[in-house]
Amino acid sequence: MTVRIFLIFCVVPFALMADGFSGLGSNADGFVKPVPDAVFHFPADHGPHPDYRIEWWYLTANLTGPNGTAYGLQWTLFRSALAPGEAESWGSPQVWFAHAAITTPNKHFATERFARGGIGQAGVEVEPFHAWIDDWSMQGSDLNSLKLRATAPQFSYDMVLNARGPLVFHGKNGYSVKSAEGQASYYYSQPFFQIEGTLRLPEGDVEVTGQAWLDREWSSQPLAETQLGWDWFSLSFKGGAKLMGFQLRQTDGSIFSSGTWINPDGKTVSYSDGTFVAEPLAMSSVSGRTIPTEWLISLPEQEVSVNVTALNRQSWMDISIPYWEGPVRFTGSHEGYGYLEMTGYE
Repeated sequence: MTVRIFLIFCVVPFALMADGFSGLGSNADGFVKPVPDAVFHFPADHGPHPDYRIEWWYLTANLTGPNGTAYGLQWTLFRSALAPGEAESWGSPQVWFAHAAITTPNKHFATERFARGGIGQAGVEVEPFHAWIDDWSMQGSDLNSLKLRATAPQFSYDMVLNARGPLVFHGKNGYSVKSAEGQASYYYSQPFFQIEGTLRLPEGDVEVTGQAWLDREWSSQPLAETQLGWDWFSLSFKGGAKLMGFQLRQTDGSIFSSGTWINPDGKTVSYSDGTFVAEPLAMSSVSGRTIPTEWLISLPEQEVSVNVTALNRQSWMDISIPYWEGPVRFTGSHEGYGYLEMTGYE
């Protein structure tokens, strides 16, 4: 183990690593908490918020190769704070980590990176936009036009993204409630990216095109202590509409849910707890766990009732904080494609 890796792991919040996503419900004293009716400031809010405990820049993409083969791509940069605020050099309380993945119909490749804050190894700048960790990067003149890169021993990718619609805000003007107790985050997305580039896989390079979705979210306590994990869906419909929906699973077996309907022009309709419904239809054995990989998604107010199926049921992120993440397809009242993330499954 190199000295750098040793120092990183000395300061990574081990409670988060050990408890996985359930650690997001732990004490957040001293950190700023989201409040309703906040005003966003761009481009500043595309950058980090060090007084909040956790934050992410989270991109997923549905891709197609020259022969029609479907692929999925993920690039995520996380910031997690040991204490509020920022400091220079090794005094920084900020820890950065990142995930990258490629999904094919029969394989799933995933890897991760870790970094200390304050030493230039990772960070986010807004003018011009540049998010990075080591040689992984998401950068461009602004958030509308980006280049994306990640490398790993088994795979890499270089992509170009161009936004074809506006930012959208979830919840009430970007204030996204996560529990009946009032936990919340600031949450907006750019779901209108067109993406193209090259996937480098063990069997060779593949030129791909498709659609990508970027989530921006920050908070200090996004889960309640009674919540185990979440199931998050981003669905793109033929015709141009989109749906973001999530449910948070409670320790007593109940569910807290939320959804955002996105019209093709970017105008949104937000739905509070109980309106967006996700019901497992089929389970799969994945890395020693039983995980739902087929779902019935309902949003009656938009006459949506669709059967969502994983492209690759074994899309397990076998990393320090393991979870399921992969592309999906759906049929029923509507047809289309999207992405699914599931956390907290033991």
